[in-house]
Amino acid sequence: QVQLVESGGGLVQAGGSLRLSCSASGRTFSRYSTGWFRQAPGKEREFVVAASWINGGTYYSDSAKGRFTISTDAAKNTVYLQMNNLKPEDTAVYYCAAVDGSVVAGVEGPYKYWGQGTQVTVSS
Repeated sequence: QVQLVESGGGLVQAGGSLRLSCSASGRTFSRYSTGWFRQAPGKEREFVVAASWINGGTYYSDSAKGRFTISTDAAKNTVYLQMNNLKPEDTAVYYCAAVDGSVVAGVEGPYKYWGQGTQVTVSS
C-alpha cells in the first residue's frame, strides 16, 4: 500500500512560482509512474503532468507545457511539481497520484493511489 501526501500549496500572485511536493510512504517511487491532477471549483478534475520513474518518460498537458516541471528526489521518495509563471486559472486543488509500472497516463483511470490534495490559489 502506498500513501501519498501533498504539500507546498498556498497563495501566490500571478506570475509567481510554487513548488508542490508529493511524499510517498510504503514503497519507493522508483517503481511507479506518478501524475499531478487538479480540480478547480465547479469543474472536473483535470490532468496536469505525468512521469514514469522507470523509463523517464513524461507527458505534459498543454496548460503545463513550458511553465510546469515534474521531477523526483529518489533519496527522499518525493515527487515535485515546479510551477512557474502562475496564472489565476491555475487556481485549484492539486492532487498527486501514482500507479505501479511505467505507464504515463493523462487520465485518472490507471492511477491506483491518490493524495488528499493541496490548495493553490493564484491572485490577479
